[in-house]
Amino acid sequence: MDKSLIPFFEPEGIALVGASHDPSKLGYTLAHNLVRSGYQGAVHYVNPKGGELFGQPIHQAATEIPDPVDLAVLLIPAPFVPDALRDCGKRGIPAAIIASGGFRETGEQGAALEEECLRIAKEFGMRLIGPNCIGLIDTHLPLDTTFLSTPAPNAGDIALISHSGAVCAAVIDWSKGQGFGLSRLLSLGNQVDVCETDVLEAVAADPNTKALTLYIESLRNGRHFVTKAKEVTKHKPIVALKVGRFERSQQAAASHTGALAGEEFAYDAAFERCGVIRADTMEQLFDWAKALAWCPPIKGRGVAVLTNSGGPGVIASDAIEANDLYLADFSPETNNQLEQLMPSAASIHNPVDMLAGATPELFASALECLLSDEAVHSCIVIMPPPPVSSAGAVARALIPIIQASDKPVVLVLMGHPMIQEAVEYFRDVQIPEYRFPEKAASALSKLAQRADYLESTDEQTPFPKGIDRDAAAKLLAKQSDGFLSTDVAQELIACYGIQIPGLSLATSVTEALEGGESLGYPLALKVASEEIVHKSDVGGVRINIQDAQELQLAYEEILANCARLQPNAKVQGVWVQQMAPSGHELILGSVQDAQFGPLAMFGSGGVEVEGLGDVAFGLAPLTTNDVSRLLEDTWAGRKLAGYRNIPEANRTAVEDALVRIGQLASDFPELAEIEINPLIATAFEAIAIDVRVRLDRQS
Repeated sequence: MDKSLIPFFEPEGIALVGASHDPSKLGYTLAHNLVRSGYQGAVHYVNPKGGELFGQPIHQAATEIPDPVDLAVLLIPAPFVPDALRDCGKRGIPAAIIASGGFRETGEQGAALEEECLRIAKEFGMRLIGPNCIGLIDTHLPLDTTFLSTPAPNAGDIALISHSGAVCAAVIDWSKGQGFGLSRLLSLGNQVDVCETDVLEAVAADPNTKALTLYIESLRNGRHFVTKAKEVTKHKPIVALKVGRFERSQQAAASHTGALAGEEFAYDAAFERCGVIRADTMEQLFDWAKALAWCPPIKGRGVAVLTNSGGPGVIASDAIEANDLYLADFSPETNNQLEQLMPSAASIHNPVDMLAGATPELFASALECLLSDEAVHSCIVIMPPPPVSSAGAVARALIPIIQASDKPVVLVLMGHPMIQEAVEYFRDVQIPEYRFPEKAASALSKLAQRADYLESTDEQTPFPKGIDRDAAAKLLAKQSDGFLSTDVAQELIACYGIQIPGLSLATSVTEALEGGESLGYPLALKVASEEIVHKSDVGGVRINIQDAQELQLAYEEILANCARLQPNAKVQGVWVQQMAPSGHELILGSVQDAQFGPLAMFGSGGVEVEGLGDVAFGLAPLTTNDVSRLLEDTWAGRKLAGYRNIPEANRTAVEDALVRIGQLASDFPELAEIEINPLIATAFEAIAIDVRVRLDRQS
């Protein structure tokens, strides 16, 4: 852990600047919370009016505070914060939480005030959390530096790091009704200094924290976050809710790659790389965190369903399949045991329906039987209100079986008042319970996702052979910003060992015929114009040209079509290109993301790439795991193995081209967009047919 952050998490003494006698003021509430939390260190109050509060003297300035003090909490009007912060610096306080609002979130004047605070902090070597935050809570230290009027959260093992103070306040109250407690809670506010990446390691190091949850609106340094998060997720799970996902950049993108790449694709790729599990809702955030914190590791995706009602069992079956899990096939021994246990009308096949009259003893015996089957990796127990025994009695019978097992078991308690006793029993012993099967299956799928991540040890980043980086650098040094000409773009990717067909530029029919004779038929012709992005849309492409007569007609048609449909476009001529063999049409590309740097893209290519949307992204340079995921996550990649009348393609050649495009984007950040569309993959090779590259040294 960064030693400069220790005062936030292990303070020896705290100074509250802005303490108040008035119970209606936040300065009073914060002081009360600090005392109420049971914090064992020194507490000092600061207010120019002086006096006494909770039996302690109120100092008129931070410079008057006696030892020990290593953390200041400032809750005063924004204009007074810089002077108070300077006093803290003079006193030698190394860390401060600025809880006050009125900074960058209010406009330019507030932003200037915030920058002044940062300058003062740097002058004195201080670390800052905030401003515009509610501070932090540690339920085990204990410590509460917030000004919230709600009771403190119950002590627990789930940590929350949040950009929003309001989200923190809501979660504190909501968690009490949901049966989980918090270990640490951090509200980071405007993050003028300390950000979510800085505190990840410190929060994860807390022995009382078993799972971390994040509410984030953006990341200051995406690559740094990935590095730090990857270190944490090796030992503890992280579940993140990234909001603002539909606010994508409005900048014009001239390539398919640029148009398809958005902030959310980048976050997905980043989280995939570092093992962060991404939630779509607040409920998912904590539904999944509970399972990750409380359940033993899962060893596979085979799920057994045990219920006293058929309908919920069918719902669970659908949810299991929808979450990339499967219903376990029981062994003959398990089926025999179930047959002996169950009434004759019961269903002993997965999902197991014990019928409505199932007793607590039958629930327990059946669950024990299922958990002993090697094909069962986890279990969902579903219980609508039992008509005979109480839900509480069933819970008491199940708990010892669940606690003795090394396999995850989650409960679905359907109803409300009649199952509440069981709810409390399971919560008391930290066994995850949900109201509906869909949530239970979703939680188990995240256990499986984490298990897959931890088992994935192949983190090599292959460096492809045959790359001439120096030649690529010399080539780019001669180019101006903007889209490179087709021949230069092809020469660039050839420097990185990506196969290209023969190409020549014709500015007349004679040159086209000469190019055709040199390259050999069949040929393809494409209009040479950087201003015509989608050449097919304006009749600027002709393929499978078999002889000189066809070539001459095609040349003239292309120029006529472009003159008619896009008359203002500057046309240099027509590209004469060797005709590629038929095969899989793929798209490979890269784009530079503002947060995460180069992203590589792979998917289905051709003219319908944006309509199909069959693409996936990964952080470049790509690891072997990334390459495998990009192919498995897309239909384009999966069908390389062949499908019905679609022949098999050379997957290795495609993987190699993908690695090379990622390496090129990583080596030259000034390459804002690279796109190969299509890349033709055959049984023998992968050939880049159409290449577009945009250079932007200002980005």
